[in-house]
Amino acid sequence: MHAAPGGPWDAKSGGGRILDPTLEASFARKYGLDEPLWRQYAIYLGNAVRFDFGTSFTQEGTDVSEIVLRGFPESATIGVLAFAVSLLIGLPIGVLAAMKQNTIVDYVSLLIATVGYTLPSFVLAIFFLLIFAVRLEWVPVLFDGGRSYILPALTLGIGGSAFLARLMRSSTLEVMRQDFVRTARAKGLRARMVTSRHIVRNGMIPVITVLGPTLAGLITGTIIIERVFGVPGMGYLFIDSITRRDYPVIMGTTIFYAFIVVVGNLAVDLAYIVADPRIRSSR
Repeated sequence: MHAAPGGPWDAKSGGGRILDPTLEASFARKYGLDEPLWRQYAIYLGNAVRFDFGTSFTQEGTDVSEIVLRGFPESATIGVLAFAVSLLIGLPIGVLAAMKQNTIVDYVSLLIATVGYTLPSFVLAIFFLLIFAVRLEWVPVLFDGGRSYILPALTLGIGGSAFLARLMRSSTLEVMRQDFVRTARAKGLRARMVTSRHIVRNGMIPVITVLGPTLAGLITGTIIIERVFGVPGMGYLFIDSITRRDYPVIMGTTIFYAFIVVVGNLAVDLAYIVADPRIRSSR
């Protein structure tokens, strides 16, 4: 942050403010920015241990925790909806493509998944705005809650569903070639039971690995998507704090993001125990 040109009270940083050098030096002393970087970092860590993340430079008197928690619900709502879209679309397509390998269903599914995965999310977001907000007027152009969550969630969810579909297809194909699947079929189990109880359940294990970090990333916000749709969430907050060199908000959002990622990875470990009985028996 300090290596970037400009500072919290410099017009070059995007804040649009020009302060007298004496007043700027006074603000630097007030917020401890006149200290060496190592000391600033040590002081910050000491305060962070006590859950004191400081106050914003641009919103004087407002705690960073309050600012972060203000934007989190917006990002969390969009993230959860996008995650649901990814699961509802990606997993069934992946399983269907694997079960119909080398058929027209498989080829079409792979084509859709490839296009959805490679298409930049901001391009898809602009097309959605032009079609559904401007042309059809199904949703408002400016974000105001309610229906405004639909387009950001779809934009993020389509990219995630394409990735999950490709991963689920490859994982399902690998499980289908295992001996225990052939044994289950040889015993006369119904095809639906073999698919749901043996193939899909075991095929989900590699997929679970990416679900935790994926959900964490969606919940904490996507900078470009929130900028395009004007969502006042974590991503919008993060890029705005970088532009204004609001160091406490930058650090606060970064730490909060890291916390969510840790929670997501912990959830993955717990999901492993549920999905794979072998893990429970080995403990």
